[in-house]
Formats: sequence, C-alpha cells, structure tokens
Amino acid sequence: MTESGKPVLYSYFRSSCSWRVRIALALKGIDFEMVPVNLIKDGGQQFSKDFQALNPMKQVPTLKIDGITIHQSLAIIEYLEETRPTPRLLPQDPKKRASVRMISDLIASGIQPLQNLSILKKVGEVSKDLREETKLTWAQNAITSGFNALEQILQSTAGKYCVGDEVTMADLCLVPQVANAERFKVDFTPYPTISCINKRLLALEAFQLSHPCRQPDTPTELRA
Repeated sequence: MTESGKPVLYSYFRSSCSWRVRIALALKGIDFEMVPVNLIKDGGQQFSKDFQALNPMKQVPTLKIDGITIHQSLAIIEYLEETRPTPRLLPQDPKKRASVRMISDLIASGIQPLQNLSILKKVGEVSKDLREETKLTWAQNAITSGFNALEQILQSTAGKYCVGDEVTMADLCLVPQVANAERFKVDFTPYPTISCINKRLLALEAFQLSHPCRQPDTPTELRA
C-alpha cells in the first residue's frame, strides 16, 4: 500500500486477468492506485528486475494491499472477498459457490492461458511463415473449445448472470474473456447464452469503469 494507505494494482489495460481484478475493486468500491505495466513496450516491462522482484512470475495483475503482495487474479479476488465481503462475489450456498469457482477456473485455467500473449508469441516463433494467421487460428481454437463447454454449463447455471441473478466471480472472468474472443474474431453464433450474459454485464457501471478502453494506460486510439 502507498503512503496514502491505498492498495496498489499493477495492471495492463488489455490484460484480461487485470480486468477481472479491476471489476472486483470497482464493485466493492475500493479506492486504489494503479501502476501500469506495459507487456509489449521495451520488450515487456514485466521482465524488468524491479517487477520480477515484485512478482517472480513476471505477470499482471499484482496487488499490494494490507501489507502483503498478491499475484494471480482469482487469488486476489478471493482475498478481497474474504476481507471486504460486500457486495458478495461468492454465493452463500455451497453448491452455487462451487459452480462459480468451476466457471471461473474453466476460463482462468482452461481458456485464457492458451491464448495469452506469451503463448501466441511462441506459436508465432514456431510457424514464422504464417505467423499472424497461425496465431489467430490458434487463439480461435483455444477459445471456441472452451466456449463450447462453457455455453453448455451456463445453460444450467445461469439466471441473469453466470450463476443465478447476482454478479459473481464467474462474471468477472466471463466479460474479459468475451472481449478477447471478439478481438480474435470468434464467431458468437453458437454462444447465445454467453452473449446475452455478457451484454447484461457490460451495462453495469463497474464493468464500464474497469473496461480496457478507460484505463490510464489505454492508448489514445483505443480510448472510448
């Protein structure tokens, strides 16, 4: 935390993992300071010695809060939930809570890591002749494979949102992943449930305030 006592979030505007945490902070009304970490500039600022000392995995988000430093978006969100429980992001009912964690893990472990910047960079290195086309196809396949499962699961768990009618951690994972899918030109025709929930969530203030187009490090041409 800074001298002002505010938590400090190390974030990149386009990072879907960072966006999850920004939504949680906005929903819970937590005032914080942001330190942008550009994942592309200077070969990636996350690889600097200073940042590596802060986060040995060299990834965002990283949150300094209550005298500790936390990495990994779901760990951060769970800590915020346990220390600042209002509004609730994990249902009280253990069965619904399990569904929230299942969906969150499906996205955070089963989809996003397969299409993130570091993996796509490696895919491009392996296939230099068709670099951009190969990276796009790889990302689309990773996302559609996960979305095929997610659409089916949401048909049994969803109300207004991913699990019932309250915003949960699962929704914090869904919206950034849909944005990634849109960026990689995924066809949403097979995913009406995902699309409908995403539209409802994007109408909420916390999702708008935390959006990549409204961050301090958002490039001018991408601002809204």
